[in-house]
Amino acid sequence: MKIAVLPGDGIGTEIVAEAVKVLNVLGLPLEMETALVGGAAYEAHGHPLPESTLKLAKESDAILFGAVGDWKYDKLDRPLRPEQAILGLRKNLGLFANFRPAICYEQLVGASSLKPELISGLDILIIRELTGDIYFGQPRGRRIASDGHFPGVEEAFDTMRYSKPEIERIAHVAFQAARKRKAMGKEGRVTSVDKANVLETFQFWKDVVTEVGQQYPDVALDHMYVDNAAMQLVKEPKRFDVVVTGNMFGDILSDEASMLTGSIGMLPSASLNANNQGLYEPSHGSAPDIAGKGIANPLATILSAAMMLRFSLNQEEAAQRIEAAVQKVLAQGLRTADIYSEGTTRASTCEMGDAVVKAL
Repeated sequence: MKIAVLPGDGIGTEIVAEAVKVLNVLGLPLEMETALVGGAAYEAHGHPLPESTLKLAKESDAILFGAVGDWKYDKLDRPLRPEQAILGLRKNLGLFANFRPAICYEQLVGASSLKPELISGLDILIIRELTGDIYFGQPRGRRIASDGHFPGVEEAFDTMRYSKPEIERIAHVAFQAARKRKAMGKEGRVTSVDKANVLETFQFWKDVVTEVGQQYPDVALDHMYVDNAAMQLVKEPKRFDVVVTGNMFGDILSDEASMLTGSIGMLPSASLNANNQGLYEPSHGSAPDIAGKGIANPLATILSAAMMLRFSLNQEEAAQRIEAAVQKVLAQGLRTADIYSEGTTRASTCEMGDAVVKAL
């Protein structure tokens, strides 16, 4: 079982080190190889995703990813910015399905900015299409406008597009996930989020998802406009079970959902291709403002490693061990700065990782 370990930038190196520490004590035959990615790779190789890193990723069963980005790279040409590494990996490996569970742990109900009764017991899954939409659509660029409100001036443009097979495959992933959750006692419902009242792309999305849904009579389907979904996530988050949406809307909604749980530092993420090869990363970014201070929360990365064991390496028992250990550590009252509250014990990044290892 080969794992490409790509720590990246900022707090990425600190949090990935803790996840690797946990993986190393499971007694599994894991082969881990580390490579540079993002800003660190740009500094060393002049590109955020060097050929050697991409080759390692392609040859691995799974990728454990930290985070990329730093303000100092914001003036680089877009193809050279650290964030292009993650887009490049998604594209080259065909990682089209992003899973972001938003689970509110009982011990962290008080860390959320929402009322406890709204988020206690929250367990929803957001599935985001990752390789299409306006993020990858062509053509894109800048030009002199020939029409519009201000002809003859400089303008920028992007293209939003989805093909039928792209929508079908992510819809199948969502319905199958809802079916599995139903077998575990969840509601078994897919909410497809679109903007069909304005965008032709998402009227098409809605039509195709509805069509696919007919193949899953045991799974309920409803549709919601993205602006309403954003409101309902805050107003009544537990009304959702599985949410499926496009790349841009999913980017925004999954971050919103993360804050329901109290901290984005708790949210793991998995991006899978058709062969279950996956990239596993915390939902948060590189946080250069706190890098090197030893205060970053490693739990999202450790939980991402658990998802990696479950989805790509077929090690369900080990995944459950990690998740149970995280619950145990939270029950002991240990907290990093982002989830700290009065009456709990403040822990550093390293101390939190050590505590999870001890709890295994």
